[in-house]
Amino acid sequence: MAESSNKTAKPIREFFIHGVTSDGKQFRPSDWAERLCGAMSCFRPEGGRNAHLQYSPYVRPILLEGVRSVVVNEALREIEPLAFHFVMSFAKDNDLQIIDACLLPDSPNA
Repeated sequence: MAESSNKTAKPIREFFIHGVTSDGKQFRPSDWAERLCGAMSCFRPEGGRNAHLQYSPYVRPILLEGVRSVVVNEALREIEPLAFHFVMSFAKDNDLQIIDACLLPDSPNA
């Protein structure tokens, strides 16, 4: 008889920092997302000597509706609270939109 797992995995919570200000203007410079993610590249689970050559899995750039944006994983808050505060302060100081999101699991058929 197969044993069922009663463990409930805590869902991964993410949010987007959308590169649009609250008044609808696109945020400049155009590479702001890559710069922010580059500054946060050292925050990664495995660390390592070449960690600065890749974006952190907790803070990564994306295009959202054709606008440069950043996906932030809330796990960063537990890993490094000051880094999380820095990212949130950046968004607030620059009047950028913050949109709640979640990471959908891979399809079981994939």
